[in-house]
Amino acid sequence: MKISTSKSKAMVLNRKKVECLLQVKEEILPQVEEFKYLGVLFLSEGRMEQEIDRRIGAASAVMRTLHHIVVKRELSQKAKLSIYWSIFVPTLTYSHERWVMTERTRSWVQAAEMSFLCRVAGLSLRDRVRRSAIREELGVEPLLLRVERSQMRWLGHLVRMPPGRLPGEVLRACPSGRRPREDPGHVGETMSLDWSGNAWGSPWTSWKT
Repeated sequence: MKISTSKSKAMVLNRKKVECLLQVKEEILPQVEEFKYLGVLFLSEGRMEQEIDRRIGAASAVMRTLHHIVVKRELSQKAKLSIYWSIFVPTLTYSHERWVMTERTRSWVQAAEMSFLCRVAGLSLRDRVRRSAIREELGVEPLLLRVERSQMRWLGHLVRMPPGRLPGEVLRACPSGRRPREDPGHVGETMSLDWSGNAWGSPWTSWKT
């Protein structure tokens, strides 16, 4: 295998800064705190907030570009929802399988979701309509529920991986040391698993591949 040193970087996933010198032949790879791979931003601290914020920014740019189309009264809600599902949602949720959601990031995603759906429904924040009422009118399930369901499917893939596969080994790894206290903005998990099934109580064997 040939390694292109001009395109390669070194990064250590650790909450504290750790120096790691990786050398390829006579050249030492530069160590970085963040690295973008396949359009996804990885941080040495392992946090997801910046990447989720980037996805929301990209989705907001899509919404601004399509705003004049989405607000047209001549366009049916069905057509507007097609834009929502085919363009806005994939842009917003790209690589969401690896997201670690907190109460803060959940609120960010919900705000981005409702910003688009309000335009589809012809509403604004001043109308003070509940999010559940807007979703019910449009026949749309909560985006966070869709994200969590997809994450559960990915977890099923990891659990079924045979021994030796790196993603499965990472899942089953037991890090040493004590976990630091989280700040209030990072409290809360999106999924609580009981090992008889997933967050909706269905057995793992029912997960689709």
